[in-house]
Order: sequence, then structure tokens, then C-alpha cells
Amino acid sequence: MLALTGSAMGYRFIAMDPTPDAPCGQVSEQIVASYGDAQAARELARRSDVITYEFENVDADVAAMLTGESYVPQGSKLLHTTQHRLREKRAIEAAGVKVAPYAEVRSADELREAVARFGTPCVLKTATGGYDGKGQWVIRSADEIEDAFNTLSQAKTELVLEKFIDFSMELSVIAARSPRGEVKAFPAAENVHVDNILHLSIVPARVSPEVAARAEELAVRIASSMEAVGLLAVEMFVTQDGELYVNELAPRPHNSGHYTMEACVTSQFEQHIRAVCNLPLGSTDLLTPVVMVNVLGEHVEPIIRHFGADPVQTTNTINTTDQDQAAHPKLHLYGKAEAIAKRKMGHVNVLAKSTDAALQWIEKTNIWRT
Repeated sequence: MLALTGSAMGYRFIAMDPTPDAPCGQVSEQIVASYGDAQAARELARRSDVITYEFENVDADVAAMLTGESYVPQGSKLLHTTQHRLREKRAIEAAGVKVAPYAEVRSADELREAVARFGTPCVLKTATGGYDGKGQWVIRSADEIEDAFNTLSQAKTELVLEKFIDFSMELSVIAARSPRGEVKAFPAAENVHVDNILHLSIVPARVSPEVAARAEELAVRIASSMEAVGLLAVEMFVTQDGELYVNELAPRPHNSGHYTMEACVTSQFEQHIRAVCNLPLGSTDLLTPVVMVNVLGEHVEPIIRHFGADPVQTTNTINTTDQDQAAHPKLHLYGKAEAIAKRKMGHVNVLAKSTDAALQWIEKTNIWRT
């Protein structure tokens, strides 16, 4: 999606990815190599003017090496920080932003003490790796402490225990910063997860304008404090009384920002290209209410059947007697080789007069019903 957007801006792309015929390799040149392959990274640098990463599990040492040999506007510091939960939390706190109370855990005894302090439920996480709920254990009673520690300590990394935040909603804000110091945030998205995987991003988020504005301000503050370049996704919890706690960061285009592709003046992908090339950042104004819904492996066949049916029924309206309920779904498939259950294979941006109308369209398809 970066390559497709950037090519329209006059740029050419080459991707480094370990998977042959990777999605980006289908629309650009590709070097097939692991993210930790220093020799391949040097070849990438030789053939490129600007190097960017859009995956936080890129080897930070390789990124650091490239910063000395090429132009990597994102640098390696932000990558190094966000690859480790403890470093990330300390950086967020240094920006003056709240995170959930946490404790580093090095033994079962330390875990016992921290659980007693935070109470249950609480969440034990590996400091590195883990996504979509992996590398986590929700401890609901003291009886689980031993098993939780023994299981997650097998990852051979530090562990961190987080106090459980009784949140009413999850939000995310995508911010972008350029080397010249210009920072802009996209509208806050309300995120709904199923089985720890993002299912829906609803924009505008169903929060007060004050909470939405504060979420966007926090994202800008963190991006500025960490001197990020490119996109930074900031995921947050909203409590019943409107308090915001930052959960985690992602220094890249983010799943919850895919709604921007049709719904904003500038997409997150164009904004990232603008930022790393030090161009003026584009407008982040929202053009229409939108709901982004993820297409997982189990949804691919039904979604293709659905969009291959009568286009009037599938792409125009959900209620022809009420044009205010018109919904316009836009399908994006990523070109991944194999559709595996729970694997993100694409998404649909449902544009509508209201988020309720978009949600109604999603419900009526029956594709995402469990």
C-alpha cells in the first residue's frame, strides 16, 4: 500500500522481504532476504535513496547499521524503543503520558508480589515479541501465577506485569512527524477486538469531542517527545470516567489506520511517504464516517463471493428506501500467499452517512458473524 501510493507520487520502490512474491514484491522490485540479513540490507541501501520500515520486528541492529551507510529517516532508536515493552513504557512516561501501572518481573516470587500489589485480573506480557494477544497471559487468580511465569519465561526475555485497566473502550490515533518537526494526527479510531485480533475500527470514535481531541493531542505529544519520523500508532484505553492510558506504540502504518485510505483527505500511506521524504504533511481531515472491518483467512472466500455477486446489492445500499443509510464498501486484499484462519488477509472500508449505517452493512453481510 505504501508502494502503490508512493508510485502515484513519482517514486519507485524496492522491497526487502523474506517471503518470495511478497505483497510489496508484487508491485515493486524485491530482494528476498530475512530482515536480519546485513548483506541484503546493504544491497537495499545501494539501490535506494531513502529506506523506510513498516514492520516493527525488523532487526534494530541492521537498521542501526544502515543509518551509518544510507538515509534512514526513521533511524533505529524508535525501533529499538518500541521493540521492548519496558523501554516503550518509560519513553511514554517521559513524554508526560499515562500508562497502566506496571512492574518488571524476573522471578515467580517477584510476580507473586506484583500480583498482590495490583490485584487480579492483571496481565503478564513478554517484553519483546508478541502481537494479536500472543505473548500474554491474563492472570485471574493467584493459582495461575506459577503456570503463567513458567510459560512466558520460555520466551527468554524480560517479563512485565500490567495492572488491568477497567476500560470502556479502546482507541488508537495515528500521528505522523517529519524531520522538519511538523506533526499531524489523524482522527481517533474506536477499536473493537475479537479473540485479541482487531475486528473493527470505527471513525468518528463514539466518544465525546473532548476525549477524541485529548487522544489526538497525546499522540502528537508522544511523536514529538520521541522525535519520531514517519507514522506512529498510539493505542489507548479509555476508562469509564474518560481517563486515557496508552497501551502500546507501533512505529509504522497501522491496521487501525487503514480507514484513512478512502475516508481522509490524505491516507496514512501517503502521509508516511510525505514524512520520510520530508515533504509537507497532508491534511488529515475526515471526509466521511467509516468503519474498517478486517478480512481474516476464514473470511476470504465468503468476501470474494459477496463482492462477486450483484454489485447493486453488495456495494451500494443496505436500504434502498432510505438513502441516508447508503453504505459504500471498498475491498482491499493484500496478496498474501495463503489464507490461514485468523491471519489478516485484507480489509473493507465501509463508507456511509453514519457509522451506524456502516455497522449495519457489516452485520447484514453475515460474513463476520461468529
